Amino acid sequence: MTGQPGVTHMKLLAFFRGKSRISLFAGMLATALAFVLAGPAQAALKIDITGGTETGVPIAVVPFEQPGRVGDLARIISDDLARSGLFAPIAREAMPGRPARPEQLRIDDWRAGKARYLVMGQVDDQGDRLQARFYLIDVSSGERIAGSQITAAAAAERSIAHRISDIVYEELTGERGAFSTRLAYVTERGQGDDKTYTLQVADSDGANPQTVLESPYPIMSPSWSPDGKKLAHVSFEGNRSAIWVQDLTTGERYQLTAFPGINGAPAWSPRGDKIAVTLSKGGSPDIYVIDLDTRRLVQWTRSGAIETEPSWYPDNRSLAFTSDRYGQPQIFRQDGPNESATRLTFDTPYAAGPRISPDGKNLAMLVRGAGGFFVAEQSLDNGLQRLLSRDGGEERPSYAPNGAMVVYATQSGSGSVLKISPVIGGEPQTLRYDQGKVRDPVWGPFND
Repeated sequence: MTGQPGVTHMKLLAFFRGKSRISLFAGMLATALAFVLAGPAQAALKIDITGGTETGVPIAVVPFEQPGRVGDLARIISDDLARSGLFAPIAREAMPGRPARPEQLRIDDWRAGKARYLVMGQVDDQGDRLQARFYLIDVSSGERIAGSQITAAAAAERSIAHRISDIVYEELTGERGAFSTRLAYVTERGQGDDKTYTLQVADSDGANPQTVLESPYPIMSPSWSPDGKKLAHVSFEGNRSAIWVQDLTTGERYQLTAFPGINGAPAWSPRGDKIAVTLSKGGSPDIYVIDLDTRRLVQWTRSGAIETEPSWYPDNRSLAFTSDRYGQPQIFRQDGPNESATRLTFDTPYAAGPRISPDGKNLAMLVRGAGGFFVAEQSLDNGLQRLLSRDGGEERPSYAPNGAMVVYATQSGSGSVLKISPVIGGEPQTLRYDQGKVRDPVWGPFND
């Protein structure tokens, strides 16, 4: 398994025709024989801010007053806001002061600098609890835009910081922040036959990882339920591919499909009542939809081509998917099992791995260009495309639940990393896994 699109369904098209459909997928998947719910935390993904965000709104996040504590809430908040691409946090050495409370603020000093907004606050250690208070200030007017007191367990310092980031983001953009959400992804460590694969769940910045599933064989294609309580994934138990559903709260796990041939690419519907999958039980890989209440299986596509990687529209009834029915992979939309498919992509010779944005207005995908495979976004209104990545070894992207960022895996030397890119432009942040490779990231829902 590599960090390139070679691990995805559509990269295998070139040699799919010459192999049996079952043996092809068996070579791409592997058995997941054991799982550990909320097991020992793995190495956290390390954040690397790879460039500046000069085009964002200048904002100062002053180091919080937090006597006796080692953590740095302000750094977490600053990194969160920078990751969105909308804000350009100013360097600490450029700050004219270190106020923690409104009465300590000398606003005229700040008006002479670059910052348009200022975040400051303090943290009080109350034994088993932390109490944080923060203030968001408009530098030009000196007015307090927002302020709040947040109390949490002593070990939840990072969650407090993400919550503050969410509040600041929403106050200044009018859109909900997604910093308190989670990522799921797959890791691989070891060499040759001595490899370990894990399915991980972590904070949106890669911190606080927890093991959901561990196996000596590859794991693929995690998909979140819309309530954030379950993950569907692909494994190969009993020497056959299968889709499993893991409850992250109770630890219960059940098998959803285990048909002969391909069982892959699960995609949970927005309402949580259905899962779209790719199955080859009828010959060619096709899109099917499973009703989770009745387990009724409905076939959606019947073109005789490879149809895979379904992604739901917000309406809970339409799907985008990848198909090679016209030769090279392209993205199509279909509104029901008896409907005709409509082609969505035309401006690139290769388009795969669709993800519909949370508002249904855009399509993130993988495209082939000079130098490799890149993440792109296309407007579903006018069809215009633009690249969101530039490394050339990218995999299928996944939107943040507010649609403001995408996460994807990409090659890095002999390994792979995750990158989070703002959709409005700007530099990505890199999440590195020092113990091996990381891939198949998918962004979780809001924590309602």
